[in-house]
Amino acid sequence: MGIYLDNAATSFPKPEEVYEAINKTMREIGANPGRAGHKLSLTASRIVFECREEIADFFNIPNSKNVIFTSNATEALNIAIKGILKPGDEVITSTLEHNSVLRPLKHLEEKLNIKVHLIKCDDKGCFNPIDVIPLINEKTKLIVLTHSSNVIGNILPFEDIFKECKKRGIITLLDAAQTAGLIPIDVQKMHIDLLACPGHKSLFGPQGTGFLYIAEGLELETLKEGGTGTESSSLLQPKELPERFESGTLNLPGIAGLLAGIRFIKKTGIENIREHELRLMRKLIDGLKNFKYVTLYGILIPEKMSSTLSFNLINLDCSEVGFILDEVYNIYTRVGLHCAPLAHKTIGTYPSGTVRVSPGYFNKEGDIDELLEAINEIIKKH
Repeated sequence: MGIYLDNAATSFPKPEEVYEAINKTMREIGANPGRAGHKLSLTASRIVFECREEIADFFNIPNSKNVIFTSNATEALNIAIKGILKPGDEVITSTLEHNSVLRPLKHLEEKLNIKVHLIKCDDKGCFNPIDVIPLINEKTKLIVLTHSSNVIGNILPFEDIFKECKKRGIITLLDAAQTAGLIPIDVQKMHIDLLACPGHKSLFGPQGTGFLYIAEGLELETLKEGGTGTESSSLLQPKELPERFESGTLNLPGIAGLLAGIRFIKKTGIENIREHELRLMRKLIDGLKNFKYVTLYGILIPEKMSSTLSFNLINLDCSEVGFILDEVYNIYTRVGLHCAPLAHKTIGTYPSGTVRVSPGYFNKEGDIDELLEAINEIIKKH
């Protein structure tokens, strides 16, 4: 099959329990959750409820009703950003953000005349939390930060920043696309008002799953309206959570798979998953550092990174490196800008991008050995 090292995009393979849960839901349940009173619909609703409860427990969310299912982290971020910001508001974010943050902000900048302040990082993707203070003023409504860069893996110092923002009444939004399921997140201790997560990465769920946590007391405008299975006599969208943001049929097989993925993490131990991936990252970084013609990007301290690393070979375009790895060695990485153009401008790799390697829990140390051997051969031939 080859060696899959693109887990920052989506984790693969999934735990066997995830495949089984999806298959069972499709074959034995199949009904619409919350849309009928028969046994199959009630069973479907039970799966949705259990997944909501598991998410709440996993992220220390006080009330599972504040967990909104979405199709991915991008939708969750759009609901949060567009639901909070009003004309004239100001928002703080960083130059390491994914387009799932940058594009909604750009859209509102043009449509609602909001103002976006960027925390500027150095060429290793680092900044001091103190740098955020001058960007705050009385119009600052929201701060949105990625937990970890999807390009270079750096973990951002968001906790100190969010703590200060909470003191000043600024709403906090964390994009946990690269960390949910890999690094413990506690929304209460970490002062997180809004948490956007995909289900298909380190939570081991299938694609087409995700969620948004909305803190109690926050009122957001809806991104869409429609049938919720509740208050059907009213033409107005319900105000209560989670129905307010869950119009239309939910992805029941996906939610069942996500539930199985979270339970797999709990059974395995998030600390054990993290330690395994740290071993792979240490081996990867140490190995690439030994090559004369390799340029590495980011902080390069595995304990301060998620399981993502970017590199380039001198005098060889990243797209060509990725193509050779794929076609010759059956090693699957990602190349280019990774939907984060400002991050590449920050580290000096715009517009060509980088080769991104992102090992996951089901990779072995031998996979890293084979990648390093392939890189060594590519260097010798070019």
